[in-house]
Amino acid sequence: MQQLNSSNYFLLLVLGTKELVNLSISCRRRQLDRNSLLMGFVVEAGKSLSSDCPTLLLPALSIGNVSQLAIDLLISSLRAKRIAYLDEPSVLPCVGNDAYGPLPEGDLALPLEAYESAPHGLTFIQQRSPVIKGMMIEFAENLANFVTAIGKKHIVILSSLDSGKRKQIDGSSFMQIYYISSVNDDGTDVNYERLGWKRLEEYKPLERRWNYLNHLAEGNLRHDGYADLDSELVDDDYYAGLPFAALFVFCKAKGVKVTCLLCYCSEGDNIQDSFQLAEAACKLLDLNPENFHGNEPEGWVIPLSWKTVYGPPPDMSLF
Repeated sequence: MQQLNSSNYFLLLVLGTKELVNLSISCRRRQLDRNSLLMGFVVEAGKSLSSDCPTLLLPALSIGNVSQLAIDLLISSLRAKRIAYLDEPSVLPCVGNDAYGPLPEGDLALPLEAYESAPHGLTFIQQRSPVIKGMMIEFAENLANFVTAIGKKHIVILSSLDSGKRKQIDGSSFMQIYYISSVNDDGTDVNYERLGWKRLEEYKPLERRWNYLNHLAEGNLRHDGYADLDSELVDDDYYAGLPFAALFVFCKAKGVKVTCLLCYCSEGDNIQDSFQLAEAACKLLDLNPENFHGNEPEGWVIPLSWKTVYGPPPDMSLF
């Protein structure tokens, strides 16, 4: 289980031991029927989901929490307003203080929230805790159903990849952005190539794990044989086994345009990685960060939660 690198958020798993937590999750999964596994949402008082925001950005949780940090940065810099809380049974519960400030006034942040920036025509979903192990397919299906039901036309998924899995290192730039697009069956998009990005070569929709996801999304298979695939994983299964893959395939199956923006990174201080992924999203959306007029030289507005993202500074009396 991967937790967000921030002291502002903590998982509400207070059963005492890891074994009890796993038992609780297992029992919960057995008790849930299909009708109870639907994503719900509660709109904040006086607000509504706007049809003038057809593009949705969301993170797919992965190494370094880069996508979550990038979404935080975009929400803060675009002054997006929270419009709804999402209720998803497959996402672990958590709670924290206000993530964006400017002051921590006790306005609670929950695991899944929707934000809108009406002037830019953008909707954001921020996810602050991981999906329960073994329920990624249910989460992807529920999310795909939700975003299409509210009329979104373009889904942009941000995520990160383990740099230890790279087969080739590109030294032409500090951080290469990779993409997958639903425009063509092979994931290519000439418009993204013009931006200097490269299609993720490991996206091979006809290979077994990608193909399995496609069949699941199209309703041709049940989610019963997945354990058999997990028992015989090979290196090429790494990419199709990540959250972004399931989200991409299930949203694509709904007939909406889907784009994945990906970067390689390692665990550690991933703030710089999140800046570059957020800059790639701005490039895609034709936004200029310098127009955000934030508290950083490039125009970004740093979220309040980042002040304690890696805990307090060291006690200098130790040195």
